[in-house]
Amino acid sequence: MEPSQKHFQASSSFFLLTLLSFFNLRDLNLLSLATASPVVRRNDTDQQALLQFKAKITGDQLEIMESWNSSIHFCQWPGVRCGRKHRRVTKLELGFLKLSGSLSPYIGNLSFLRELDLAGNSFYNQIPQEIGGLRRLEALDLTNNSISGEIPSNLSACSKLITVDMTNNQLTGEIPSLLGLLSNLEVLGFNHNRLIGSIPLSLGNLSSLVKLGLQNNALSGIIPEAFGQLRNLSLFSISGNAISGIVPIAMFNLSNIRGFDIGVNKIQGTLRSDLEINMPHLEYFSVGGNQISGQIPISIFNATYLNVLELNGNRFNGNVPSLEKLDKLYDLELGQNYLGHGREGDLHFLCSLVNNTSLEFLYIGGNNFGGEFPECISNFSKTLLQLGIYDNKISGRIPEGIGNLINLELLVVFKNQLSGPIPFNIGRLQKLKIFLAYMNFLSRTIPHSIGNLTELIQLGLNFNNLQGSIPSGLGNCKNLLLMDLSSNNLTGPIPPEVLGLSSLSIVLNLSSNYLTGELSVEVEKLKNLGTLDVSQNRLSGLLPKNLGSFVSLEKLFLEGNLFEGPIPSSLSSLRGLEALDLSDNNLSGGIPKFLVLFGALKYLNLSFNDFEGVVPSEGVFKNASATFVEGNSKLCGGIPELHLSRCNSKTSENTSLKLKITIIVVILGVTLVFSIFLIIWFRKKTEQKPTTTH
Repeated sequence: MEPSQKHFQASSSFFLLTLLSFFNLRDLNLLSLATASPVVRRNDTDQQALLQFKAKITGDQLEIMESWNSSIHFCQWPGVRCGRKHRRVTKLELGFLKLSGSLSPYIGNLSFLRELDLAGNSFYNQIPQEIGGLRRLEALDLTNNSISGEIPSNLSACSKLITVDMTNNQLTGEIPSLLGLLSNLEVLGFNHNRLIGSIPLSLGNLSSLVKLGLQNNALSGIIPEAFGQLRNLSLFSISGNAISGIVPIAMFNLSNIRGFDIGVNKIQGTLRSDLEINMPHLEYFSVGGNQISGQIPISIFNATYLNVLELNGNRFNGNVPSLEKLDKLYDLELGQNYLGHGREGDLHFLCSLVNNTSLEFLYIGGNNFGGEFPECISNFSKTLLQLGIYDNKISGRIPEGIGNLINLELLVVFKNQLSGPIPFNIGRLQKLKIFLAYMNFLSRTIPHSIGNLTELIQLGLNFNNLQGSIPSGLGNCKNLLLMDLSSNNLTGPIPPEVLGLSSLSIVLNLSSNYLTGELSVEVEKLKNLGTLDVSQNRLSGLLPKNLGSFVSLEKLFLEGNLFEGPIPSSLSSLRGLEALDLSDNNLSGGIPKFLVLFGALKYLNLSFNDFEGVVPSEGVFKNASATFVEGNSKLCGGIPELHLSRCNSKTSENTSLKLKITIIVVILGVTLVFSIFLIIWFRKKTEQKPTTTH
């Protein structure tokens, strides 16, 4: 009970006693009624408000509300807390109890309520306006529900509010500017909603504010200049909006800031390398995904408590300063900028991280870094999980010492100028899940040790100068979803162990090499594969009948090989096929009619083979821009746009005539054999002389 309330009740009781004494009224029952009646009435009000709250609950999986009845005092109901003296409801703690329903307006009758916690449930509909009548309310937590509608502007009347958190709901409309009147407010959270409009300037008046979270909404406008005066601010997050303008310079000197996140907005401005950033307690700093240009301020690297530094997706240029002081850094994101000069020395800053024992994520891809792949990376802490240096101008070899990073899960070095072999020690990275090194100048053979990477999910080595055979040890990588070895100089047959990787479900691309031999029967195990591309090789033999087992196949590219024979009828089961290319082979026979039934087929190339007969005019065949059949001199018919010769009667009836002749020959043959059998049997019968006994 508040002191003012106690003082009021004490004064009232004293006045009644004096009045009764004056009139010589000594009836104690009257005195009792006069002093106790208001308490009974107010308790009844709280109980009725709670019962009305219960009435709006539509789901109660844990049966919390079952005991909200008259069998026990409401102060003993689960989640209800009352004051010791006046027995009025002061707290409603119903967080994470799997409740669903709407919020009753009667909640506004709990006039002594200080804390309302409904977090982590499934409440829906709007916040009742009556909540603005809770003058004693200090904490309002509605996070992680499905509450919709607008934020009540009359919350500003709850002048004692310290915490307001409505994160992760479906709130719409604008942030009420009247919230700037809540002078005691320390926490304001509206993250992950659908709020629009600008950030109210009045929030700059909240001098007690410690945490402000507005991320992942649809807010626009600018960051108010007055935010630079929020000296107590510890967490500031507005990421994932459409905020524009520049960051008020004064905000870089908020000395209590620990988390500063303005990422994924439209913020502009140019920073200087000598910009003074005074955030000594900074732990999380993200300006990624904006349009900020200039150089990285050197002073940011004095924040020795920094754990996360995200500058990615901007327009920063120049050199990266030394990171030696950031020994607690575990996530460094510098990708998608214009950093570096495309020459030696650009990557010296990486060697300043050698003594860092916390680093887990390092991304510098999509910049202009040049020079050789630094050997010092081999001496990085074994804590490193992900290394992304893709899309730069980095040259030299991948260091053999890369194998020291035994906890590495992701190694992405594509689109550089790397040369030399893939280090044999790559096989030590047994936790590696993604290895992408395509579009470089890597040479020699793929090391057999790559078969040790049993956790591998994606392997991309395409567009290099790799030679030799495909290691059969890749068959040990039974978690692979994607493998791309295309556009190299690989030779020999495709190992059956690779074709038997049933885990492959995205892509198997071995195209544009010098692979020979036939597709082994193991190919039938690729039942979940989406794309198979073995085009532009020297593969030969018949197309395997078990290609029809690829029930998930969407794209099949076999062109540019030496395959022969007909298209197997088993392909009729590939009903989800979107693209089929069999061109530039030695295939023969007729075009199967089942291709007409492939409703998803958008690209069909049968050109430059030895197909014969009639080209259908339905299905994919009625689209000249999707069907290619040139280079097959024995084909005819089809739609006019294919420019094939008309089928004459002899040609068009050729197939059926052959069938009729075959049937007639078979019938005549069977008849002839049967007739000969009958003649022989009849002769034997007649030649026998019957013998009788008398």
